[in-house]
Amino acid sequence: MACHDNELSILFTDDAGIARLNKTYLNKNGPTNVLAFPMAGGPSPEVQTGMLGDVVISVDTALRESCQQNILLEETIDHLLIHGLLHLLGYDHERSIHDAHKMQEEEKRLMEIIRELS
Repeated sequence: MACHDNELSILFTDDAGIARLNKTYLNKNGPTNVLAFPMAGGPSPEVQTGMLGDVVISVDTALRESCQQNILLEETIDHLLIHGLLHLLGYDHERSIHDAHKMQEEEKRLMEIIRELS
């Protein structure tokens, strides 16, 4: 899926901030590592704004995950940003095992590109 000339909003927040968003918009309690809010598919899909949507990342959770996995915080943030972006592009790991595998493969492919560029 091409997304040339589109915009993306990224918010870095703490666990309290992402927990509020998680509760308000998804009716889920507690913090999570990343949330994605796509602009497409909303109440007015006929309006073309050029916005892909919003990705929100909890730096608190990302820091814990990077420590647990013994990887750099930057790599964790890169992965979470890719994960959120893929959600905005229509990937959904919660639909089925097949969709989860497809999303995981795309995350892996994109992370490899980032590593090559670093």
